[in-house]
Amino acid sequence: MTPTLPRAGGAHLLVVRNLWVHKGGSPWTMALFSVFEPVLYLLAIGVGIGGLVGQVPGVEVPYAAYIAPALLATAVMNSALEETGQSAYAKLAFDRFYHSLIVTPMTVGGVVAGEVLWGMLRGLITGAGFLVVIAAFGLVQSPWILLAVPAGLLIGFAFGAASLAATGYMRGWHDFQYVQLVMLPMFLFATTFYPVTVYPPVIRVLVETLPLYHAIELVRGLALGRLAPGLLLNAAYLIVFGALFLVWARRRWAWLLAS
Repeated sequence: MTPTLPRAGGAHLLVVRNLWVHKGGSPWTMALFSVFEPVLYLLAIGVGIGGLVGQVPGVEVPYAAYIAPALLATAVMNSALEETGQSAYAKLAFDRFYHSLIVTPMTVGGVVAGEVLWGMLRGLITGAGFLVVIAAFGLVQSPWILLAVPAGLLIGFAFGAASLAATGYMRGWHDFQYVQLVMLPMFLFATTFYPVTVYPPVIRVLVETLPLYHAIELVRGLALGRLAPGLLLNAAYLIVFGALFLVWARRRWAWLLAS
């Protein structure tokens, strides 16, 4: 009799496997590497330029405290992208790791869900690590900032699913340059360093369609204690965005692993 797995297709087993592979390094070591770059931005721009800016007009918080939540959201995003992007591509194209999984009772859906869940977990660890940095710099403005860490699960889900879908179309390492071509402008213009109100109305509408904008608005609202119904819309956007790309990734990877 062929063994069967739960309806999740064995996704939890892939998460456990990834944890086992990373057992040589503690979760906080993983977080340390993930938050290194955003900490540099926080020091150079938040603290450095923030000393010249002072309070953010209309928000009335120190500039470093304003951009810290945005950098937290970005760090979570990058952690999810790393696991479901180049790491997943290496296991697909060179190790043929996923091909060996689908000859077991694990399903393609389980593989896709497992990698997205792993990206979410990595994002959660990164978010917790960066929150410690924010607290160490004295940039905590509200106890609601604690909810920014679980909010990172939504960010990891949205970007992890999108990245895994995109990875299914990569022809080689050079194609990941196109990902950076999208991610870098989005990082710079999705209100990471200034409010969306600085843009003209037409540009503002375009910025508000970006997934990173909604991730930043969600985390920033919680971090600054500015709870509003709009945060629910930000969360809903990330859920729908992630769900659509999860379905896309499932179909694309089913084709890849069948060939």
